Amino acid sequence: MENRQQTNKWIIALSVILPTLMEIVDTTIVNVSLPHIRGGLSVSLDESTWVLTSYMVSNAIIIPMTGWLAIKFGRKRFLLFSIALFTIFSFICGYTPSFLLLVIARFLQGIAGGGLQPLSQAILLESFPKEQRGMAMAVFGMGVVVGPILGPVLGGWITDNWGWRWIFFINIPVGLLSLLLIELFVEDPDYIKNQKIGKIDYPGMAFLAIAVGSLQILLDNGQRKDWFESSFISYLAVISFIGFVFLIYRELTTDEPLINLRIFKDRSYSIGNIVMFLGFFGFFGTIVLLPLYLQNLMGYTAFLAGLVLGPGALTTLIGMPLTGKLLERGFDPRKLLLGSLLINAFAVDIMAHFNLQADFISVIMPRALQGFAISLFFVPLAAATFANIENKDMGVASGLFNFIRNIGGSFGTAIVMTILTRRAQFHQERLVENLTDLNEPFRQAVDILNTHIHSLMGSYTVIYKELLRQAYMLAFNDAFYFCSILFILLIPTVFLIKKATKKLTAF
Repeated sequence: MENRQQTNKWIIALSVILPTLMEIVDTTIVNVSLPHIRGGLSVSLDESTWVLTSYMVSNAIIIPMTGWLAIKFGRKRFLLFSIALFTIFSFICGYTPSFLLLVIARFLQGIAGGGLQPLSQAILLESFPKEQRGMAMAVFGMGVVVGPILGPVLGGWITDNWGWRWIFFINIPVGLLSLLLIELFVEDPDYIKNQKIGKIDYPGMAFLAIAVGSLQILLDNGQRKDWFESSFISYLAVISFIGFVFLIYRELTTDEPLINLRIFKDRSYSIGNIVMFLGFFGFFGTIVLLPLYLQNLMGYTAFLAGLVLGPGALTTLIGMPLTGKLLERGFDPRKLLLGSLLINAFAVDIMAHFNLQADFISVIMPRALQGFAISLFFVPLAAATFANIENKDMGVASGLFNFIRNIGGSFGTAIVMTILTRRAQFHQERLVENLTDLNEPFRQAVDILNTHIHSLMGSYTVIYKELLRQAYMLAFNDAFYFCSILFILLIPTVFLIKKATKKLTAF
């Protein structure tokens, strides 16, 4: 089997990256189509967000238990089953005549797709020899990083030209091709084939579902409900905390745990997960902020806003294999990580100085720079994190790594949106203080507008709308600046990762 994997490693890579990219794109492709879904199915704004929340909740629950499911039921069988169900529920999502059925189908689609990322990562790590695993992570990283960027662009174009239902129908040919490739080229390693099916950890599954599900719903709805001012959010926080406490206790005391938490004894793995959480916190924060800035303040369409993210995806695609090659040649991953954090901080700091007169090129350049920095972040971090993990633990380690990465993105999205909203209110209050007859520029602006509008109230309306734009522009600056500082604060964690050894550089 090893020879077969060695011979077909790039075909195997294509086979597992294709469904992974499909699943990752689906986490963001729906965002730009929500207004169309609301209109098509006649639902409110708050109701429509459950199309996103239902998927993210079920997806987050499944990811940590993927390694256990793969061992119990066979990795290839589980992968094929997941892709088949994901494809079926994609069809149901596109065909659904009612909103309730769409939410249910999205929930089931999230369950089916939750295992695709960690399964693909584990298969890639085992299919490439140790000296080429940096390149394996580069291939996987292309899907993980480019997927969230590609989703809004593809979703906007498909929705505008074909209708919102096709953002789900497009998964069907991709899913069928993935099933064929995996059936032909992917095989289970011997340690999975020979694994005996033991007891199912039902309490662990229940605690995981309660803890992660409550946390994800909390993050998705926190800003809209004013966080802990809402009893609903407070109850979710308590439930999630208690759920995690019971989950950790259960998994550390049972003989056959659902999630092997003892894997965190490895220092590089533990620190790598912390860096991944905080890194994707900042990365997803900027991914959310940039399209909002372009659409809400600069008047870009969803498609044009997506195009601004395109050069960043291109520089990531260029940087990933280059980074993989550097790792193969024994370059210290910590140096690449350090460079990534510095470049990220610099690029996002440029975004923190955007204004309402920024041109297309001025917006693209820092995004492209950040795209290259991300390629220097993901690949060496994954290489350092998994350096000491045995193949038999790879499925569990990959599941937890992907789970923590996704939760980091969810936290980043929730926090930056809170910063944006509250800082906009702060700046609005400060700017309103200048709208007085004692302010000479304000009086001059009113006089100029009166010559064109011939209405004092109309002039005030124009000025107030501009004030809101300025307040939100300052809030976007603050939110970007927060992400830039976060990357700077991450720098000391690089030196906590163990210095590269022969084992690590061979990875």
